Amino acid sequence: MPAEIPPKFALAMKRNPHLARYVESYRRKYGEYPDFKEVLSRDLGKLEKFSIVYPVGDPIFIHVFTDEEGEKRYNVIEPEPIDPERYTRIQNMILRLAPSEKTPESKEEYEALIDELLDRVVTTTPGGGFVSRLFGQEKIYLTREELDRVRYHLKKDLVEIGPLTPLTRDPYIEDIHCTGVGPLHLVHKIFGMMETNIVFNTVEELKGYLANLTERIGRPASEQRPIVDASLPDGSRLNVIYSTDVSLKGPSFTIRKFQEEPISITQLIAWGTLSPEVAAYLWLAVENGMSIFISGETASGKTTMLNAILVFIPYDWKVYTAEDTPEVKPPHPTWQRLVTRETGPEESRVSMYDLLRAALRSRPNYIIVGEIRGAEASVAFQAMQTGHPVMATFHASSITKMIQRLTGNPINIPVTFIDNLNIGVFQQAMYYKGSFVRRTISVEEIEGYRKELGGIVTRAVFRWDPIDDKHIFRGLYNSYILEKKIAPLMGFDDPRKVYDELFFRAKILRKMVERNILRYSDVLRVIVRFQRYGREGLPFAV
Repeated sequence: MPAEIPPKFALAMKRNPHLARYVESYRRKYGEYPDFKEVLSRDLGKLEKFSIVYPVGDPIFIHVFTDEEGEKRYNVIEPEPIDPERYTRIQNMILRLAPSEKTPESKEEYEALIDELLDRVVTTTPGGGFVSRLFGQEKIYLTREELDRVRYHLKKDLVEIGPLTPLTRDPYIEDIHCTGVGPLHLVHKIFGMMETNIVFNTVEELKGYLANLTERIGRPASEQRPIVDASLPDGSRLNVIYSTDVSLKGPSFTIRKFQEEPISITQLIAWGTLSPEVAAYLWLAVENGMSIFISGETASGKTTMLNAILVFIPYDWKVYTAEDTPEVKPPHPTWQRLVTRETGPEESRVSMYDLLRAALRSRPNYIIVGEIRGAEASVAFQAMQTGHPVMATFHASSITKMIQRLTGNPINIPVTFIDNLNIGVFQQAMYYKGSFVRRTISVEEIEGYRKELGGIVTRAVFRWDPIDDKHIFRGLYNSYILEKKIAPLMGFDDPRKVYDELFFRAKILRKMVERNILRYSDVLRVIVRFQRYGREGLPFAV
C-alpha cells in the first residue's frame, strides 16, 4: 500500500470530495491508504490481501479489499445523498414540472431535461430561496457540492436503475446476486464472489424497487407474475423472483452483465479457455456451415464462446438470431434480430417456436438460437435437415447428457435425427490451481445413429488435460467432420489436406494473440480480410 497518495489519486480526490472523505475514513480505520489503479489486471486475482480503488466513470469509484477477517469486500464510492426531506421536495418539484415539457427521446435528452428543471427549482446563491419566493417562484438553496450530489442521485434514480447503477458501470462485474433482504453479492471477473455495500433493508424496499424497475422495462413483476426474465437498458439480463411465497427471504434477482463489445476468440485463447487449434477447428466448422451446440452448466461461458466464434461466419452471409433475452451479437451487416414476446393477450405472444418457424421462411445462411430448452428444438432440427445450419447454447455437461436431453422429455428429438447436429462444444467453469477459470473441456463430433450399435456414434476431437492445462487434439487424422464434411466442401482432393489448413489457421490465431490483437472488432477485421483476400489480406506474415 502506498505511504503517500499518488498524484492521479490525489487529483481524483480533489475533483470528488466524497472519494476524499471515504479514503480518509478508510485510512483512519486501517492505518494506510488503498492502492489506486486506473485499470485492473487479471494477475491481481492471485493476491491474498488487497485494497484497490479504481474508477468506473466520475463520480463513481469502486473499492475492492480484504477486511480484518480476510473476507473480500466490494464497496461503491459515490456522492452521498443529501437529507431525504429536501431531496424528496426537489424530486417532487421536478416531477410536477416535467409533464409540461417535451417528452425526451433519448437518455441524453432525459438528462438534459433534468439539468434544466433542476436549475429552475434550486439555487446556489445564499438567500436565493428567499428572493425567489418574493417573485412567486420557490427555489431550494443548495451548496454547489450539494447540487452536484442531488444531480447525480436524480439521474441515478430517474434515468438509470437506482442503487444498482454503479454496478452497471463496472466492466469487471460478471453477475449481480440478490438473494433477499440484506447486502447484494456479485461475481467479479478478477476477485470472484464478493459482498457489496449495497443493501436492501426491508422486504417492502426490495419489492418497491423491483416493481418500479420491471415496470420501467416493460416486464412488470407482481404477485400474479412472480417470475420475470427481461433485459435492462444496457442489455444485461435480469431474472426476478418477486413473490415472498416463492422466494422466502424476500424478493430476489440475478443480473448477468452485458458487454458492449463481446469477448474475442483471441482473448479466450490468451486466457487459456481454448487452444489455437480448437479455435481453428471451430473456424473451419463455422465457415463451412456446420451445426454446433455450445453446451455446459450455468455460467460456464456458453454465450461468450458463441459470440466469440460468430466472427467466423462469412461476413456477407445473412444471420438470423432468435432469443428470449437478447445476448447474441453477430457482427454481420445482414442480421435479422428477433426476440420472443411473452406478455400481452395469448394471440399476440411470440414464442421461440414461432421465431424458429419464421426463420425457415427468411432464407438465412445461419440461424443462431440464444438457448435451446424445449419444443423449439424440433424446429431447429428441421432447419438443419433443410440445409440451414444452426448454432445454439444448451444445458448439458457432456455429449452423453446432451443426447439424453435432446431425445428425452420434453424435447423428444427422434434419435435418428441427432446426426443433423454436427458438433458439441462443452464448457466448464471451475477453480483451477487457486484461480476461477473457464475451459473448453471437450469438442465432440456426432457421426449419427448406428442401429447395430443401438445408439449414436460420437468421437472426441479435443479433450482438455487438467494436469498440464492443455487441449489434446485427439481427432488428428481421425476427424469425421473435417474429413467427411468439411474437406469436400473446401475442394480438397486429399481429405487430409484439411489438417494443414487447420494448423495454418491456428498459426494465424496464435500470431494475433502474440501481437495483442484481442479486441473483438480488431479480430473481426483480420478474419474478414482473410476471407476476402486469403493470406495476402493478413496484416502480418505467417
